[in-house]
Amino acid sequence: MITPSDLPNVDADLARALIVMARTIAPCLDSLVDGADANSPKLRSDAIAILKVIAKDARSRGVKSQQTAQGRVEYIVDSSTFGADDRDSLRSLCGAAATVPLPLGSFPRPSHVVATLFPEEC
Repeated sequence: MITPSDLPNVDADLARALIVMARTIAPCLDSLVDGADANSPKLRSDAIAILKVIAKDARSRGVKSQQTAQGRVEYIVDSSTFGADDRDSLRSLCGAAATVPLPLGSFPRPSHVVATLFPEEC
């Protein structure tokens, strides 16, 4: 399980929000583990690295409010925080396709009606 403590130097609230949003993109996030040996994939470490980069970007451009007396800063975390590459990267860790899946279903066999409606397809 990835926790806010896995994202050092990141505000705890920002880290929690990023992790929750990342779970909606890649539901397998909590089940990722690092391999035991040097040759096996380090999926958990990869996910943490992706989240660290996203957190760094969110800190630099997503300041919602700032208070100077106590040093408090609030960050904006919404769907735009995760870019298309970030989403694809997280999904790829779960083994999901990083692109839009092809349509599934049963299609009619070629016939005269189909050939008349879609002549270029038959």
